[in-house]
Parts: sequence; structure tokens; C-alpha cells
Amino acid sequence: MIFDLDMIKKVYAEFPAKVDKAKALLNRPLTLAEKILFAHLHESQDLQNFERGKSYVDFAPDRVAMQDATAQMALLQFMQAGRKKVAVPSTVHADHLIQAKIGADKDLQEAINKNNEVYNFLASVSNKYGLGFWKPGAGIIHQVVLENYAFPGGMMIGTDSHTVNAGGLGMIAIGVGGADAVDVMAGMAWELKWPKLIGVKLTGKLNGWTSPKDVILKVAGILTVKGGTGAIVEYFGEGVTAMSCTGKGTIANMGAEIGATTSTFGYDDSMSRYLSGTGRADVAALADTIKTYLNADKECYDEPEKYFDQVIEIDLDTLEPHLNGPFTPDLATPISKMKEEAVKNGWPLEVKVGLIGSCTNSSYEDISRAASLAKQAVEKHIKPKAQFTITPGSEQVRFTIERDGFIETFEKIGANVFANACGPCIGQWSREGAELGEKNTIVHSFNRNFAKRADGNPNTYAFVGSPELVTAIAIAGRLDFNPITDTLTNENGEQVKLDEPTGFELPPNGFAVEDAGFQAPAEDGSSVEVIVNPASDRLQLLEGFKPWEGTDLTGLKLLIKAKGKCTTDHISMAGPWLRFRGHLDNISNNMLIGAVNAFNDKTDNVLNEVSGEYGPVPATARAYKAAGLGSIVFGDENYGEGSSREHAAMEPRFLGVRAVVVKSFARIHETNLKKQGMLALTFVNKADYDKVQEKDTIDIVGLTEFAPGKNLTIVLHHADGTTDSFEVAHSYNAQQIGWFVAGSALNLIKMHAAG
Repeated sequence: MIFDLDMIKKVYAEFPAKVDKAKALLNRPLTLAEKILFAHLHESQDLQNFERGKSYVDFAPDRVAMQDATAQMALLQFMQAGRKKVAVPSTVHADHLIQAKIGADKDLQEAINKNNEVYNFLASVSNKYGLGFWKPGAGIIHQVVLENYAFPGGMMIGTDSHTVNAGGLGMIAIGVGGADAVDVMAGMAWELKWPKLIGVKLTGKLNGWTSPKDVILKVAGILTVKGGTGAIVEYFGEGVTAMSCTGKGTIANMGAEIGATTSTFGYDDSMSRYLSGTGRADVAALADTIKTYLNADKECYDEPEKYFDQVIEIDLDTLEPHLNGPFTPDLATPISKMKEEAVKNGWPLEVKVGLIGSCTNSSYEDISRAASLAKQAVEKHIKPKAQFTITPGSEQVRFTIERDGFIETFEKIGANVFANACGPCIGQWSREGAELGEKNTIVHSFNRNFAKRADGNPNTYAFVGSPELVTAIAIAGRLDFNPITDTLTNENGEQVKLDEPTGFELPPNGFAVEDAGFQAPAEDGSSVEVIVNPASDRLQLLEGFKPWEGTDLTGLKLLIKAKGKCTTDHISMAGPWLRFRGHLDNISNNMLIGAVNAFNDKTDNVLNEVSGEYGPVPATARAYKAAGLGSIVFGDENYGEGSSREHAAMEPRFLGVRAVVVKSFARIHETNLKKQGMLALTFVNKADYDKVQEKDTIDIVGLTEFAPGKNLTIVLHHADGTTDSFEVAHSYNAQQIGWFVAGSALNLIKMHAAG
């Protein structure tokens, strides 16, 4: 089954002319990333020579993908948009809420029991508004997208940072917040800063123990976790064309760990083979007709320094297998150096668990190569020293590897197969003994390894490697084991050596699956009822925020003057707030609880002027709201960095905060405040931050003449009867002022939908 073939045909039919028009304007060759970007400009966006890293540009993505945690609030918002159906093909994937504990079957049933109301909501809302729904157990969103939806030259957004996985199939695929997804599903333009370009040239060819994973581990070591920020990474060279499509997916996936907007590869034979192998030969045939447009112009790769902002070259012939970590995915150590690095840094050498799979490395090729090592362990009588787990990326992959005997092979070495879900990779791992906080080492083929990420234990030293290297190290049970040079003692007391792993790019007998887990939406969803229990503590239908009252804002109470870095919320994907991501009232008890109060250097402890006592930030905001008082937040530099996207803006809006005034904003958070109908303002003179006193009552003046480029005024009424006033700037354009006036962007969309 090919999804959305008519949409793909339309994209390809229009692609050459759009690219040619851009080339004529710029009068130079174009990289692949540039071609895809220019081919997806929104119809309202004028074609220009956009400035990298500076120009804000409106795009029209081809599709949207959402995982079950982030989809809840996105779809609750979409229900307010007044549309009968999503404007572009969209899907929801039930993968993040499944906890890994015992094994696939029992863990999946437990997740269904625990999350049933969320799954029923997502299934019903998808059915009503025309979204495809992938049921629990169907697989991890990014693997399912790669197998079913990704196509060369397309543009998609997804509510997960590893949406970038689809870059392995030649897409521009970008992780966004739920508010952005709502924009696209509602038929609006989607804004992105025109990216910078990083070119990575791969020479030579992967061999032996080295895998695509090692390419991105090496790149992460070069660029660090911030080195790709604001940039698209484009890979090219002979090493790329010799690599599998799913291998390219692995590299693109971990681009999120260097902060890259996304990563991509030119269309080639490996992509054609993968499309055909996953039942999409018709898409491959279409891509073949415009193949030159789905690759960069030759000049860009002949002289990359002219066309990319940064160029990195890696020789695959000499690239070693790497382990990255602990506690950061960019601390790259070649396996030959691990022994000395581990001893020098005091890393625990005994490996307790090896874990393979996840969206990063769960392809048939990955698992077949790991299985070849498990088979060797059995044949050479080596008893694995560490626990070993496998997380298949999709039901299609799981079914096929079971058919081909790989699961049986893994079970012979005592492996545990978890559900086709995110599980340990995002912290959804109920690891026995983790609560004890003991110092220990694990190795895995996932993407992130920050402290507490996998099991909640801050003393778990997690290292990232390829599935084959992880398997070898799990067999050996030692971090300093180098399978290229080292031997192991088998059960007969003999010294044996592991041979190089082998595997298959695609299943020799093709993929197979009985039930992929897909639910198609109703042709006409008008009669479908979306049921949300009013008494639920996990889901809550949204009500539209009130429009602006048409006057200046006066008598606002100071909620908090935040000092230093402030992430605005503290939601972890698998932390205690995960279960409330679809319940605005409950999750709002998370608002600003980690922000430092500038007046007492405490967190979650501010003056409540209604009661005269100090207490939590959310409770204080609720007290002001109940008393009919608006409130205001003052903040420091880069306010909103690390926030959980739209929740961080919705929470203060819901609790009565009218404005946020800071020295500077993290861009995404600033935009999301605007979308929720709030005032996002910056000090013209940063020293004015110091004028704000704890018991101030605040006015915002000039709103009746609110216009682009025109400053507003803050008036501080101090407790001693004196006043201070100063100008504050904003970055609102006419459309965004419309959001403020209407009460939110959604309110405005709804008004337009109603005619």
C-alpha cells in the first residue's frame, strides 16, 4: 500500500519548475537542501535570495507526523481550529507511552491498560479529522515514517526532535512543537529561519566493524551538541552512495544531537531499493524521472567550500568504530582508545546491559548484523556477560526478523525483546534496581545518553555505539573490549575471536507482516464523536482564550522576576509530567517551578500578594486569576531555552499571565507566546530589569496603538508610592498582532474558518 501517492505526484510535477525559477534568481548552482526548501515555499511567500541564518521564511510542508505524547495537546488545539479535516496528510503514532519492563507482550498490554483513554482519544480524533492512526505496538514513529511515508525531495514536520530520521530517504524533515503542527494541519504557512548549510563529504567505503552509526558519532565529536544549530547538514561523496538507505536514516536521526535543523542525502540507488523493498516501487519510479533535481548540482560537491558555510570530510576507509559518552552524545572515543580513556576518567569497566534498537538503529540491516554476532556467540560457546535487549522499530521489522530466525538467535544468548516502541531510549524503562542509584555502565545504540535519560539513575554511565559494537561489548561484558583486536574466553576455556559482523541491506525474502497496526480514518468524520471524560486527569478539552479587551493592561501583579537561565517548564518526555501532556490544567502546575526568584534565589517560591505569603509559582498565579488580576513575568537572557514547546506558552496563558518581559527570548518560545495571544516583550535597555521590585503593580501602555516596530511602555508602581517607566520592544508583525487581538492564533483561524 502506498500512502498519499497523489500528493507525491503533485510535489514531483511542480518540483523542477520551482527549482529552475530559484536557480534563475540566484544565478548559481543549488545544494539539495536549497532545492527542497525553494520547492516548498508557501504560496504567500515571495521568492527571494534569502539570507542564511537570518531570513524568516514561510513554507508549505507536505505532511505532519506526531507521536502520542506530543499529539495530545496538538490535536486538542486543532479541535479548536474550526476545520473538518486536516489540510495535509497527517499521522499519529502510539509509541512513547509504552514502558519497557518485562517483555513485548506483557509491556504492551500494560500500556494499553494504563493509557487506554489516551489511545481512544487519539484514535477517535484521528478518525474524525482525517489522520492516520498507528496503534500501540505498530512501531516507533520515525521508523514507521521511513517505511511508509518518507519520500525523496519532500518536506515534513513532526512533533519530535528525531523527525529528522526521514532525511535518510532524502527529505527535509524537521522536529517542531505542537503549535507548529497545528498551523500546518490548519492550512497555514509554517515559518522557519532560512538555514545555514553544513556539507559532510564521505570518501572511501565502510568496512568491517565500522557502520553508519560511526559516521554520525564522529560528526558529533567534531561539531559538538551545538555545532549544527540553525543548519541543515547535507552528506555527499562516494561513501554515501555505497551506504544503505536505513544507514543514512541512522546518520540523519542523530543529527538532532548536534542541534541540526535536519540532515539529508541525495536520491540514489539505495533509496530506490528501499522504496521498492517497502512496497513503494511507484514512488521510486516517480523519483527516477526527476533524479537530477533530487540531488545537488554537481558544482556544489566539486567545490563545496563555495556553497556550504562549513565543510567536513571523513574517510570511511580509516574510520574506526566509536563509543560516545558518557552523559553526552558528542564525547567521541574510537574503540582503540576506550581502554585508556575509561581508566583515565574512572568510567566503570563492567557493562551491565547492552541495548539495541530504537528509531536510530532498528532496521533489518542493523538487527541482522547484530544477530550475526549473537549466532557466533552460540557457535563459539561464548556466554554473554551482560544483559541484552532488542527494541524493534516497527511491527514489520519485528515480524520479518522473527520469520528469519533472528529473534530465536537472540534468545539463545538470553536476550529480551521489548515492544516496538521507544522504551528505554526515552526513559520509559522500568529497570530493576535503578532506584538504588548505583554507579554502573550500559551501552546502547540509541541517540541520547544524558544523565538519568534511560533509567532515571544519575550514576548510570551510558555510551552510544552501533548495534554490532553494542552486541559485541554486551557479549564481552566490558567497556574496554575491542572486537577488532581482543579475544574472549569461551565456556571451554579457549581464546576465541569474534569475526566481523555480516548482514543484509534488505530481507532476502522481502518484508512481511500480518497486521502493521494502521487505522485509516473515516471518509466522512462528521458523525465521529471525540469523547473526553470531564473527570479525566489526563485529558481536558480546551476552551478558547479570551480576546484582548481593547485597552491598555493595568494593575498587573508581578508573578516572578526570574534570574538566570529559565526553561519555563520542566517536562521530561518520560518524567512525572508526561501523563498530563493532554491536560492543560494539571500540567500547568509545572509552570516556572524551576525558575529562580531574583528576590530570594529560591525556586518555586514567590510572594503571593493576595495572601501576603510565599508559595509555589503556579498556585500564586491561580490566586491572582481567581481574584480577577492579570499577572506578568519578567525574565533574563534567552528566556524559554529548553522549554517543552507550546506547553510552556499555554501554561502561563491559562493561569492568567498577560505578558512576559525579558532581556532576550529563545525564538521558538517567543513565537509560541505570540500564538497563545500573549505579549512577548524585550527590554530596550536591559538595565531596566533591575528596576522591577517585588511588590510592584504594573501597567502596559500603548496597546491601543499596537503596531509593528512601535515600542510599548511599562509603568512600575512601587510599594512606596514611587513609579518607574521604560520602553519595551517587540517583534510582532501585523498577522501576529492579529493573534493578540483575537486572543490566540487559533481563535483567528477559527474566525476565518467560520467565514
